[in-house]
Amino acid sequence: MDAALLALAAVWGAVTGLLIPRAAYRFAVEPEEPWRTACPAGHPCTGPVRGWLGPARCAPCAAAPGTPAAPGTDTTAAADTAVGRSAAVPGAPPAEAGRAPGTPGPGPVAYAPGVLAPVVTVVACVALAAATGARPELIGWLALTPVAVLLAAVDRRVHRLPDPLTLPLAGAVVLLLGGAALLPGHAGSWTSGLLGGLALGGFYFLLFLINPNGMGFGDVKLALALGTALGWYGWTVLFVGGFAGFLFGALYGLALVLLRRAGRRTGIPFGPFMLGGALTGLLLGALAG
Repeated sequence: MDAALLALAAVWGAVTGLLIPRAAYRFAVEPEEPWRTACPAGHPCTGPVRGWLGPARCAPCAAAPGTPAAPGTDTTAAADTAVGRSAAVPGAPPAEAGRAPGTPGPGPVAYAPGVLAPVVTVVACVALAAATGARPELIGWLALTPVAVLLAAVDRRVHRLPDPLTLPLAGAVVLLLGGAALLPGHAGSWTSGLLGGLALGGFYFLLFLINPNGMGFGDVKLALALGTALGWYGWTVLFVGGFAGFLFGALYGLALVLLRRAGRRTGIPFGPFMLGGALTGLLLGALAG
């Protein structure tokens, strides 16, 4: 095992994982609402790529006087409960509706408190590097992992898989694996990947037509990307990764029912389980490749 490769994967996962909370906070809105443009305290999101990239905590809130939020406190959810959503300022955070313009909030405020997303990103990157080794497709897996974790974080919060993430992800998988197929030492097939994307995407589209209330169209778009990635290693891996997603989702739903935290018709975010199943399939495919 190449320790340097694993170390690079861990560093990549840590750096990109720390950028996920801000983007997840901005994307985690209802379908009718615009993407958030300010932190929970009302400060505009600034930084690279129009403020989409940046640390998980608001810099003006950190510089403002006040008592830091308690570790693990979901300030966004608290603002939602106490104030409600702002209808006057499009894209404004919930807390801004009850605060005078320019008034700093109790900083520092986290866009999405917790370290779950960065930790998951690091673990997934290291696992993929360990299973894939120094093969060309590893570049694609590492590049796509932060986007996958971001999608899971957003879907978990608002049961939504945004088009600005799912559609570029599908295109990126095709391009990255197409490039990997041109390099020596790869262990997959680009043609098989394209067919896998069509197959899994078509299957999810069929489920959507049969039961639109049980399968969102965002899941269909995500299936295109995941099917392409899984199909890279062949039809067996495609089946295993696709089935694992349904299995993980079913087990989670059953656990909620047994714990009396949900009913049989309670909706759950399926994206994280699709992504978890795909990761399982990719790890198995890479190990067998």
